[in-house]
Amino acid sequence: MKKIRDFQNKKVLILGLARSGEAAARLLTKLGALVTVNDGKPFEENPTAQSLLEAGIRVVCGSHPLSLLDEEFQYMVKNPGIPYHNLMVKRALDKQIPILTEVELAYLVSEAPIIGITGSNGKTTTTTMIANVLNAGGQSALLSGNIGYPASEVVQKATADDTLVMELSSFQLMGVEAFHPHIAVITNLMPTHLDYHGNFEDYVAAKWMIQKQMTVTDYLVLNANQETMKALVPKTSATLIPFSTQEVVDGAYLKDGMLCFKGEEIMAATDIGVPGQHNIENALATIAVAKLRGIENAVIAERLAQFGGVKHRLQMVGQVNGITFYNDSKSTNILATQKALSGFDNSRVILIAGGLDRGNEFDDLVPDLLGVKKMIILGESAERMKRAADKAGVAYLEAKDVAAATQLAFKQAQRGDIILLSPANASWDRYPNFEVRGDEFLATFGRLKGEA
Repeated sequence: MKKIRDFQNKKVLILGLARSGEAAARLLTKLGALVTVNDGKPFEENPTAQSLLEAGIRVVCGSHPLSLLDEEFQYMVKNPGIPYHNLMVKRALDKQIPILTEVELAYLVSEAPIIGITGSNGKTTTTTMIANVLNAGGQSALLSGNIGYPASEVVQKATADDTLVMELSSFQLMGVEAFHPHIAVITNLMPTHLDYHGNFEDYVAAKWMIQKQMTVTDYLVLNANQETMKALVPKTSATLIPFSTQEVVDGAYLKDGMLCFKGEEIMAATDIGVPGQHNIENALATIAVAKLRGIENAVIAERLAQFGGVKHRLQMVGQVNGITFYNDSKSTNILATQKALSGFDNSRVILIAGGLDRGNEFDDLVPDLLGVKKMIILGESAERMKRAADKAGVAYLEAKDVAAATQLAFKQAQRGDIILLSPANASWDRYPNFEVRGDEFLATFGRLKGEA
């Protein structure tokens, strides 16, 4: 880690905790900053704030008093989930206090080069694939970012001999200034998080910040299947490395069932260790990065064939009485569930879907539901999901939660069937996040397996 002096004796306000806020607070304290943490959760219910106070870091909990910003802070580091129209953030902007992102802070102190991965879907899988392949090829790749390992925490142990393989959300990329990955990947761009960004154009602009500082000596790996992505190509200074499942490109592509890179056959698409057309795209993006980093073809092929998925991302959980369970709780939008279904024979699928009602219908999902054996529907969006099932001619049952839905699906299933949790909705109507929702699915599988 670089021992920069930019923050020494500077007053910094951390707005919002969670893991990234805690990591930023501890890093800035190491750098000599005078840190104050402000979090909405009451102190007595906030073990993270309690731990920071024990470490000598000032904490203000239970509310976000605007008067706090009268203390002449020189920087603010905000939690990625806090929008820029938040009153505290607006007041900071009015006072011309620079607002840093946690990933920007990590970049400023990083000795390690960065490979940044963003996109609407496939970020976590692609990030994990890339790290696995690089590590197998003898390069030290450290997972970081939105994948559950705060960048400002990982960077403290990273050296110039490591590489930070960093998953980046649109929330994290908004507001970056100096952040400069050597290789960046954009898996795809679809209308997501519009409640935060307001419109698709602003969402795309946030994602596009990943390449803001890139030059011709850097590499930008893009999905050439998407017209949205193609339109962005003239707007970057980076060297473009496209990937495509639809055409031969000057990068990574699918041809006659083989995954190729600039004329070299790497492996058969059917050998990828996880199902689905979307995972072919993820593998192609991984191949592009691996080849740029000089990894041998045999290593790439072996690691992608052995890749078993990521927890909550089309995770193959196991079998009970010949029935296979897949945990895809991370599918919080229609596109993700479409991609999940693309990897299976619908006639064998019992789909568990539904969740937070964001006001959208599921007509776009109807073609992908055709032929599904049965649906188990739950959550606030149940009525909308039922309408989609009716249009697709799919029979359905209702359940109150994921545990009940999984048990009900198991009762309906026969040997050879697949029980797929792929909700196409966020979890917040009943669960604090998709991980908790997925963990309930995993726990229910465990009970069913124990009873079998």
